Amino acid sequence: MNAATPQIFNVRVYGILVENARVLVSDEFIRGAYITKFPGGGLEFGEGTRECLQREFMEETGMEVTVGEHLYTTDFYQRSAFNPAHQIISIYYQVHPVHPITLLTKEKVFDFEPHQVADKRGECEVFRWIPLDNLTEEDLTLPIDKIVVGIVKNKLFE
Repeated sequence: MNAATPQIFNVRVYGILVENARVLVSDEFIRGAYITKFPGGGLEFGEGTRECLQREFMEETGMEVTVGEHLYTTDFYQRSAFNPAHQIISIYYQVHPVHPITLLTKEKVFDFEPHQVADKRGECEVFRWIPLDNLTEEDLTLPIDKIVVGIVKNKLFE
């Protein structure tokens, strides 16, 4: 990267929600790309990481959550897939639903309605559960999420 390019840290905060031996993931269509990731998103100026995660869960899923144990923070360089001038730092926590889960989920990967992916510049997301026994790095798209899969499985099966 040349010295004239601004370097920006992009802080992302994600929640690991486990219910009935399954973990919640988000299948997303973002600017023509299909990705599967853990629910969460970008830290806004003036927010703490836990507050960010509560906001993101409410915005994305409509669920109120409490933020539990810190699981992982990125400890290597990761360039953003969407902006090469950004370095991604991701923080992962366990989250717990405040109320019974009523979130509409899908069974199949990238099970979007045709209108949701008609605009190649658009964005949409659907949620689904993956049984912890079946969860592998290949289920997630983002490099940091792949590392967290191992942490989640080791932590929950100790």
